[in-house]
Amino acid sequence: MVRPINALVSGLAFAAAAASMQAPASAQTQPAKPAQIVVNASGGAQAAALRKAFFEEYEKRFGVRVVDSSPADLGKLRAMVTTGNIEWAVTELNMEDAVRAQEMGLLEPIDAKIVDRSRFPANLQTRTHIYTRSAYSTVIGYRTDAFPEGKRPKSFADFWNVQAFPGPRSMQNSPIDNLEFALIADGVAPDKLYPIDVDRAFRKLDQIKKNVAVWWTTGAQSAQLLIDKEVVLGTAWNGRYYAAIQQGAPIAIEWNQGGIKESAFVIPKGAKDAHWGQQMLAVMSDAKLQAIYANIVTYPGLNLDATQYTDPKIAPHLPTHPDNLSKQWWQDVNWWVKNGKDVQDRWSRWVIAK
Repeated sequence: MVRPINALVSGLAFAAAAASMQAPASAQTQPAKPAQIVVNASGGAQAAALRKAFFEEYEKRFGVRVVDSSPADLGKLRAMVTTGNIEWAVTELNMEDAVRAQEMGLLEPIDAKIVDRSRFPANLQTRTHIYTRSAYSTVIGYRTDAFPEGKRPKSFADFWNVQAFPGPRSMQNSPIDNLEFALIADGVAPDKLYPIDVDRAFRKLDQIKKNVAVWWTTGAQSAQLLIDKEVVLGTAWNGRYYAAIQQGAPIAIEWNQGGIKESAFVIPKGAKDAHWGQQMLAVMSDAKLQAIYANIVTYPGLNLDATQYTDPKIAPHLPTHPDNLSKQWWQDVNWWVKNGKDVQDRWSRWVIAK
């Protein structure tokens, strides 16, 4: 059946308009190139690594200056979007805050036509509003002089086994990771951790509590405890243990059953430079550039091809190295967003109780 030409044109116009309404703001138009964009992140040592790995390439590729600011702040993001006075083209958020921001409608969707995540892990490719920039793991670390070859801890069942693996332990003063580790030690398969059985996890934590000499509160402290021999076995972020190993400390990392978490970058809803923020995320997705970043700070991007470009001496120490990735589990951020406050309140009471 041949439709009248006027009806056909009208239908096409309507479809185009509908598609435009559904598309990300950055995909609808090609806005004029700005003189600069602002990328907001956490600051500190990361700022120099971001500039060396990504910002310099972005400036070269697009002729747009990148101004960095800090800190990452959900409250400020919300205020910007609410008032329409948006300074940032892109901002970093921890993953829990990124999920909250999406739920509050504060974020632009990621434009898949610009940002290629096809070589990211499958569970990260479908996130509509959140770009996972890098990964880090909470892992077991131990002093090699305390545990000889053949008698070293290989799992959280071993971590809990104070008879076979004696000595003081350290863990983070936080329920995040520790509840999962407790369940794994109690026999729960990593792919069955969620929803977390909170009562069961705390019962298992009761068994190890008296053997945890220090509940650490900073990343620097977590590694220093092993360096100073205050503990012989602990958990910490992989980059902290790696830095200690580089300094010559007799420490080894056990990747088995480690928990991977992600840091996120997002584009504020209604940002005038949203298109150029999408281009920044595209630059950050480049495997070779992610390798440069990982070589500096040992926290890798999520492009699975980045490993082949990473310094061979550093690659085995990254959570996304294939040999390490296959042994670990991904944190369920949505569960923690929903349950985190209640669990944190219970943890705060538990950790100080005799």
